[in-house]
Amino acid sequence: MKEKVISGQVIPINQSNIDTDAIIPKQYLKSINKTGFGKFLFDSLRYKQTGTLDNYKDREPNKDFVLNQDPYDKGTIIIANDNFGCGSSREHAVWALKDFGIQSIISTSFADIFSRNSVKNGILLITVDKNVLDDMFSRMSKSKVFIISIDVNKQNIVGPDNLNVDFNLNDADKERIIYGYDDIALTLKRREKIIEYENKMKKKKPWLFDNEE
Repeated sequence: MKEKVISGQVIPINQSNIDTDAIIPKQYLKSINKTGFGKFLFDSLRYKQTGTLDNYKDREPNKDFVLNQDPYDKGTIIIANDNFGCGSSREHAVWALKDFGIQSIISTSFADIFSRNSVKNGILLITVDKNVLDDMFSRMSKSKVFIISIDVNKQNIVGPDNLNVDFNLNDADKERIIYGYDDIALTLKRREKIIEYENKMKKKKPWLFDNEE
């Protein structure tokens, strides 16, 4: 298995129950392309005026929001409080996070559907105990620049001031994150077995394939 390490500036969002509507508001859900949503991430918090597809460029940024501050505007890892990604099941929320550049999110808990959407789109979700999360927030309060490194293979986080945290990750999700597999890629891994099965069925039940060109 190849090595996979995620490193970057942490974006602290010390808030619980961040729902998918906050991550990306409903007015931006018209497209089904997976790219181009990063500019709408946390849109209602990043700007003082409500955005639409027509006016999203012509608004005043909310300078108090973390994504409008240096160095967080270039962050790649979010640390948030309990129940991140609750609310509707919109996959656009994950697309927006990924398009912005988010590679991993650390929290005490995640909504189930958001969790599966994230893994399928290559975003690593890490669940830690509340005391560990509080300790990380405390460390980040001392310096805006807070860069951590996540070793996916070893399931370990290291950072400033001797930060060292282990986390759990099942083998299937680990494989997805390390190799960037989506559902189609996982299916194609078994391409030879699929073809073998089809060939057997053609001999056993040829009438099922009579309409093939």
